[in-house]
Amino acid sequence: MEDLKALIRDVPDFPKKGILFKDITTLLREPAAFRRAVDGIAAWGKSLQPDLVACVEARGLLVGAPVAYAIGAGVVPVRKPGKLPAKSIREEYALEYGTDALEIHEGAIVRGQGVLVVDDLLATGGTAAATGRLVTRSGGRLLGYAFLVELEFLKGRGKLAGTPIFSLLTYAEE
Repeated sequence: MEDLKALIRDVPDFPKKGILFKDITTLLREPAAFRRAVDGIAAWGKSLQPDLVACVEARGLLVGAPVAYAIGAGVVPVRKPGKLPAKSIREEYALEYGTDALEIHEGAIVRGQGVLVVDDLLATGGTAAATGRLVTRSGGRLLGYAFLVELEFLKGRGKLAGTPIFSLLTYAEE
């Protein structure tokens, strides 16, 4: 996986000073690498037999939608407030550089459906945990979380304890 890591660009001081941003767009533009990344996440996710993949805006949609396709699941977009056209439910959360909120459509998840949450990056775990809460508030069964990249040194797994977690690429330190 080191070859995939080599395709991820570090952008210092984004989105604010002191943050070292892991830019996956440089990996996504390489067809073979993108396919390997999607296939790697899908191989793990398929074993959970999800009905749906909840894809977190914005880069999580780029990773999660092809994962859902690969495993034969539907897609539930998880968006920033005001981006969904129909009635939605909202969950606020803290992230490593402030606070934010996420929304999903009411009725996007049918009670009892199994849901895999997919995002591009696990940092402090706030975004993923908020998405998990949206899934359960909607009546879904939260099956697991899958990420393209995990920043282990930020200990985001702690907020997701008790649920299976998969990360294709990990960074132990900044």
